[in-house]
Amino acid sequence: MIYFDHNATTPMLPEARQAWLDATEKFIGNPSSPHRVGSRADVAITEARQRLAEFLGCDALDIVWTSGATESNNTVLHHFARTLPLDTEVWVSAIEHPCVMVSTKHYFPKRHRLIPVTRGGSVDLNWLTEEIAHARPGLVAVMAANNETGVLQPWREALAICKQWAVPFFCDAAQWIGKLPANGFGECDFLSGAAHKFGGPKGIGFLKCPAKGRVEPLLRGGPQEEGRRAGTENVAGILAMLAALDAREALFSTDEHRKRVEWRKAFEKRVVSDLPRSEVVGAGQERLWNTVSALMPEADSQQRWVVKLDKLGFAVSTGSACSSGKEEPSHVIAAMGYSPREARRVLRFSSGWETTEDHWNALLEGLQKVQRGMKG
Repeated sequence: MIYFDHNATTPMLPEARQAWLDATEKFIGNPSSPHRVGSRADVAITEARQRLAEFLGCDALDIVWTSGATESNNTVLHHFARTLPLDTEVWVSAIEHPCVMVSTKHYFPKRHRLIPVTRGGSVDLNWLTEEIAHARPGLVAVMAANNETGVLQPWREALAICKQWAVPFFCDAAQWIGKLPANGFGECDFLSGAAHKFGGPKGIGFLKCPAKGRVEPLLRGGPQEEGRRAGTENVAGILAMLAALDAREALFSTDEHRKRVEWRKAFEKRVVSDLPRSEVVGAGQERLWNTVSALMPEADSQQRWVVKLDKLGFAVSTGSACSSGKEEPSHVIAAMGYSPREARRVLRFSSGWETTEDHWNALLEGLQKVQRGMKG
């Protein structure tokens, strides 16, 4: 099976697997325990915290270990629901991951606004600039890279606008980290990430939040993480996550990701030329090197394409793994101005660092074969 669903989750890197195995043997204690066994575990995650902070460009005390980006994102919305005045809104981009969208609607059912996006799938900075000058939200949330289209969001520019008006800024960087350099994200007030998106284990992630000032914990019952997240820290998961991030960040000193952009572009060009009525979503926008979101020729046939490609040995998806299986079309594609009928034609192909140019070529041949079969 050739795997083209890395935006949903990635296979664990050998470096991460080895770090996890080593940690389970070496650090058996609870980091909160007062004895030396516990102290060794605490030192290990403290060093990992410092290492992550160096990648992000923030203080180590800003880092809170969580179970993943979903918990981190829920924690941010929970925190602001508990601390903002009752008449204050939060603004989130219309293309945020479902865990941000659903938590926003849960905690701020009548006090949120969706920041619109362009047809290309990028947050409308003109809208944000104009609206924030008239009404001050309690929080602005703009993701770093969209999980469905791969479109890179202008998070740095949005952050600058928020700083100008002293509005807290929150960025879900789950799809960016491990695919592009993490440096600079430490400037965000709140930031989330997940290990399994870049070759680490599932069930471990982080939240970057201000070290000074109280953060209302989503999970209560213990003093861990400076009182910001109760529960025994996942020592093995943390060390495996940092091992994966170390391996991924080392790739940015080479031109490996730029080479993969060319593979993606060549694939897209052939898809549009060889498959009539196909269209690349977000074409012309700066996007992740690994992600292609495309409208397939046959209307209302996402699952047919997925099933037929699966039988040919390719794992692809229809969009966010957290919303797959729902009957309604993608909110991301809808926010970009596509009709529900068009949205139901979209497939997502997301490669990994280990994906080769030959894999992209094989996928194209698979798409051509499925298309011929549908015509027959």
